[in-house]
Amino acid sequence: MIDVDEAQARLIAAAPHLPSETVPLAEAAGRVVTADVVSMRTQPPFASSAMDGYAVRTADMPGPVRVVGESAAGRRYPHPLGHGEAVRIFTGAPVPDGADAILIQEDAARDGDALTATDTVKPNDHIRALGLDFAAGDTLVAAGTVLAPRHIALAGAGGHAELTVARRPRVAFLATGDELVPPGSPTGPDQIVASITPALAATVRAAGADPIDLGIAPDDRAEIARRCAAGIAEADILVTLGGASVGDHDLVKPALSDLGIEPDFWKVAVRPGKPLMFSSRPLVLGLPGNPVSGAVCAVLFLVPLVKAMQGVTAPLPEVREGILGRDLPANGPRRDHMRAVRSGSTITPASRQDSSMLAVLAASDVLLVRQPHEGPVPAGSPCRYIAL
Repeated sequence: MIDVDEAQARLIAAAPHLPSETVPLAEAAGRVVTADVVSMRTQPPFASSAMDGYAVRTADMPGPVRVVGESAAGRRYPHPLGHGEAVRIFTGAPVPDGADAILIQEDAARDGDALTATDTVKPNDHIRALGLDFAAGDTLVAAGTVLAPRHIALAGAGGHAELTVARRPRVAFLATGDELVPPGSPTGPDQIVASITPALAATVRAAGADPIDLGIAPDDRAEIARRCAAGIAEADILVTLGGASVGDHDLVKPALSDLGIEPDFWKVAVRPGKPLMFSSRPLVLGLPGNPVSGAVCAVLFLVPLVKAMQGVTAPLPEVREGILGRDLPANGPRRDHMRAVRSGSTITPASRQDSSMLAVLAASDVLLVRQPHEGPVPAGSPCRYIAL
């Protein structure tokens, strides 16, 4: 067995970067930008007013001065401001040349064209300077960033109608086992629902990939090999679910061997999910068939692999600090990921941690991380967790 850190490092090192493609700005959210987004313009492109009021020269204040015109958004006052003059101005409008402050309307008294300040106005008050936000040539979004709506707004303001992003990885899922039936299908007396495939499809879709469902293969070595070959041909990553342990019906590893594929590693010191298998050429990740184990291993291994292929700069799940909500006994030899609930900074693991319990997983919003051979820990101690 290898430890979790080594397994993650080997997956990320093996991840090929996918080719880039150009997409419309409105379709780029959730994608990974593969080149720095550099501004093609300066924002704001002129000194503008941050408030409704009057553009004035502070040397003329408190006045009275004469209002000689108006500056509105998209329509500037065309003349320099002279001594004893003011211009009515609105939020976002260009500041006339010669003005050095905005007298907000709440602090202004006006009688016809005569304007007087009722409070102090200082140079640069309520003026957004040219280039206050960014300048032409500035890097707005760094390569490797997962584009959120806020990045889309910034790129658009910088003059970009399209962005260069990584192609979405194609991830094929093959569940194995005679006992499995698809969700919604009738179940026999000894059968269970294959619930992990749609869950993992949703997981990789959120990470920027396109899932492919290869269905359920029976416990037949030749059939598993045939379906694996089809998945490898169709996808960037083949993910097998189940059949990777050491029982007589665990046929994924022998089926892959029939295709000339041997794992880079097999078994990781992680709980849940020890029988995890990985091949780098081609990319095959064998996850446990137990749905909770598969879901946890997807967070730890599959999602980082998908992100690394798109060039994400920090593909591993963020490990955060919290306060333990209840006493815990000593941990065993594997790094444990206990299903837990976060309330503020308090992390309370569920009392029952059986890896078959989907209801516990669904009720959890974090994984409490415990290191191998960690001793007993009392409530109130610092702890580490990964958000789900």
